[in-house]
Amino acid sequence: MKESHSHLGWHEVVTGGSDGIGRAYAQELSKHGMNVVIISRNQGKLDRAARKIELTTGGEVKTIAADFSKDDIYGHIKENIEGLDIGILVNNVGILPNQIPCKLLETADLEERIHAVINCNVKAMVKMCRIVLPGMQEKGRGVILNVSSGIAKIPCPIYTLYAASKVFGERFSQGLQAEYKSKGIIIQTVAPFGVSTSMTGYQNPDMVTFTAEEFVRSSLKYLKAGDQTCGSITHTILGWIVQAIPIWVLQSEAFQHHFKEYVKERIKG
Repeated sequence: MKESHSHLGWHEVVTGGSDGIGRAYAQELSKHGMNVVIISRNQGKLDRAARKIELTTGGEVKTIAADFSKDDIYGHIKENIEGLDIGILVNNVGILPNQIPCKLLETADLEERIHAVINCNVKAMVKMCRIVLPGMQEKGRGVILNVSSGIAKIPCPIYTLYAASKVFGERFSQGLQAEYKSKGIIIQTVAPFGVSTSMTGYQNPDMVTFTAEEFVRSSLKYLKAGDQTCGSITHTILGWIVQAIPIWVLQSEAFQHHFKEYVKERIKG
């Protein structure tokens, strides 16, 4: 197993790779013979994730500790992936301003949260593409998956800052795909709805809420399905339903109240 990994030589870089969807991408692609680089802020969590992936897949995992909410981390990341043949970049790192959704001014530590959300959900994607794209362009191949969210499809009060940051990711990906498609590079936005992770309070998986592993396995089947995918038939249908809701309903105080209560219940459950 190790032999095939080193023979292939391709590396997959995953931001926010110590947990949730990021770790699931790292593990799934490691099974397919890729060497993995996971980047996250907590070295202890990175080490545990790396051990788990190596034991499960027999692949090699490199870890880089970097806090994407900070500004000055990209020189350190670039230094540590210099010279690697990067075939896949998964821009997965992202944060919610609050686990329980609320109006913008009700956000605790709002100033810090604005900075952290924009750094993690917006800047990290652009900077990681800036680091990895030149090598992909030179080799004439590569895949960049930018993890967004289904709620980017609608104006979403009480998730306003988060949803807006995810809209940025979708537009950025679409433009970049148009620019680099002819170079043999696939750039795709992956926009799930419910996935049970620490960020979503480990909601109980059900018909519409996947485990991270289930979601990643499903989403990889849609790799050539165009510049955007919800990653599963279920979430695609959910996207159609959500987009059919009249805007005035979404923007009403009643909807905001019920949506907040629904999320609270799901997280408690």
